[in-house]
Amino acid sequence: MRAVVVDAHPGWAAEGRCLTTELGALLGPSALRVEHIGSTAVPGLDAKPVFDLQVGVADLPEAARAFDAPLSGAGFTRSPYEHDHVPAGRTDDPERWAKRLWMRRGGPGPDVNLHVRRVGSPNERLALLFRDWFRAHPEAVPAYARFKRELAHRVPDIDAYSDIKNPVVDLVIEVAEAWASATGWRP
Repeated sequence: MRAVVVDAHPGWAAEGRCLTTELGALLGPSALRVEHIGSTAVPGLDAKPVFDLQVGVADLPEAARAFDAPLSGAGFTRSPYEHDHVPAGRTDDPERWAKRLWMRRGGPGPDVNLHVRRVGSPNERLALLFRDWFRAHPEAVPAYARFKRELAHRVPDIDAYSDIKNPVVDLVIEVAEAWASATGWRP
């Protein structure tokens, strides 16, 4: 399956808020934080027409067991993918980048990637930093959008798209880390 990048939609922010509210209610108190992340969470950023949402939890295996049934009932399927890409130059134990991932395609509601990560983990923080840096730097949005569109047109499938995009995200994060340090940004 090829990656498809579409024009930014001004309604994504409101739809993201509705989705986070719905998921917070569905998942209950184990969902300590529910956030709209990724490109659809950045005003004006072209994106795949899939909402990335993040749920922060205290205990990943326990949350996974608790979330399977309610998420299945809401049209989500659990992915076997249980680790995020560790950015280049980081020497973290890959287990610190563990997650659980559920996906919903074809309804009910919009397509969603639901990333469940431990609160305070580096991958939870990185997702929020990426979003917030782009929100604070709208001048960077057009170039990143152009890159994603070109990449989607040139690679044969979504896996190749992700593999090539990861090092670019690593570079953005390096710049974003400096901004976070200079501004005192916290998730």
